[in-house]
Amino acid sequence: MPLDRAWIESRLPHQGRMCLLDEVLHWDQDRVRCRASSHRAADHPLRAYGRLGIACGIEYAAQTMAVHGVLAAEHAQTPARAGFLASVRGVRFDAARLDDVTGDLFCAALCIAADHDTVVYEFTVHGAADSAAAQERPLVAGRATITLQDMRAVTP
Repeated sequence: MPLDRAWIESRLPHQGRMCLLDEVLHWDQDRVRCRASSHRAADHPLRAYGRLGIACGIEYAAQTMAVHGVLAAEHAQTPARAGFLASVRGVRFDAARLDDVTGDLFCAALCIAADHDTVVYEFTVHGAADSAAAQERPLVAGRATITLQDMRAVTP
């Protein structure tokens, strides 16, 4: 089964234009790498004042982390838990905006610590110069703490 946009939308609460990722390129127990092209959309839901600011890269990373959580839960044959972004630290922005990246975005997350209620990831978002570019340039990097709750605790 391809881990494409339809697969992602079927598992994350982000739907329609708010589902920012196009596909999962690779994943294992500790890491995930996804591709996105939505940053170029003129009707991007996070655009403000005619631009998509670099801080929106954190949402791309957060959705990447959510995908990893779902994949890890499905692999372990356990129910996925709702994750909430509790904090970001050490964030580095290496560009001013995302919408001027002409190629795709590549979002990666590495789980560096986890317990029953919390997961800590290091994340990066890179951009390709164009659709055929082999070189990627760093755009956003940092660390995020995710708190987990049972799904039934967050749904009515």
